[in-house]
Amino acid sequence: MTGFFRDGCCSTGPDDVGRHTICAVVSAEFLDHQRSIGNDLSTPMPQYRFPGLVPGDRWCVTAVNWLRAWRDGAAAPVVLASTHERTLEVVPLDALQSMAVDVPSDLSGLED
Repeated sequence: MTGFFRDGCCSTGPDDVGRHTICAVVSAEFLDHQRSIGNDLSTPMPQYRFPGLVPGDRWCVTAVNWLRAWRDGAAAPVVLASTHERTLEVVPLDALQSMAVDVPSDLSGLED
């Protein structure tokens, strides 16, 4: 179950310092990038109810780390309809739109 509040939504609030507001469809490249900056999203962490992600998973990622990946050319696709509007306080709309997708029925292409 994704989201800072583990409610399946990219909602945010005062306790969400990292602003987990971007609904991303994670790719292998994005996961590798996140690991390289010290944000391991692949390893399960049951104590935080975090299952560990694999390419094709939808997950609410932090706006700052997604923006860093975008600037580094490794951003994950974004489901705009499920991304919280407070993301715009950190990430320019044109960056999000450049990576906007509908979730494809075949997720195998995200593993490349």
